[in-house]
Amino acid sequence: MKNIIFIAPPAAGKGTVSEYLVKHFGYEHLSTGDLLRDEIKSGSELGNQINDLITKGSLVSDELITRLVNERLRSIVGKPFILDGFPRTLSQAKSLDEMLINYNVTNNIVIYLDIEENQALKRVLGRVTCPKCKRTYNLNNINLRPKEDNVCDDCHILLEKRSDDNEETFRVRFNTYLENTKAIIDYYENKGLLSKINVSDDLDILLKEILSKIKEAKND
Repeated sequence: MKNIIFIAPPAAGKGTVSEYLVKHFGYEHLSTGDLLRDEIKSGSELGNQINDLITKGSLVSDELITRLVNERLRSIVGKPFILDGFPRTLSQAKSLDEMLINYNVTNNIVIYLDIEENQALKRVLGRVTCPKCKRTYNLNNINLRPKEDNVCDDCHILLEKRSDDNEETFRVRFNTYLENTKAIIDYYENKGLLSKINVSDDLDILLKEILSKIKEAKND
């Protein structure tokens, strides 16, 4: 299977799609959001610094996030993987190229999930996550609601809402992301690796489009 690099603004659905690919195709899911949240929950000084940045809607430094990704990527080389949330800047994209060359990883596809800001905001305001298995649900989408109100279907524990899932922080994050993303999109387009998908609220349609892109890339 192709390794997948997702480029997508907040709430575009990359986490939900990644869960499906992990379950049905054996992918390893490397989520920078999870890496950062785990560091925050550890209560370390670094975690507190990261929490301050995320709460304000700011990006974590390239140096820090690249180091975290490299450590995790090293442990899963040889397995099909999904990069979710990295790269977010051109500098990170170039650092990722160096990592993949070092690990002799060439079987990659970059998928850009394009979503309108208000559509993404609606998702953010309804999003809740299981603190144990990281599964994401959405109270504003009938197909993504938990079977029991505010309880994870798998772990049977209370779901949590992220501290940064509010309108003010989201709009800062969304626009900051767009400002940094154009250069990355151009970068991967010039390398012939980019596939673009307009996000649908119908998960089945979105999944079919992504699987189609993976299949097309495999046949190239």
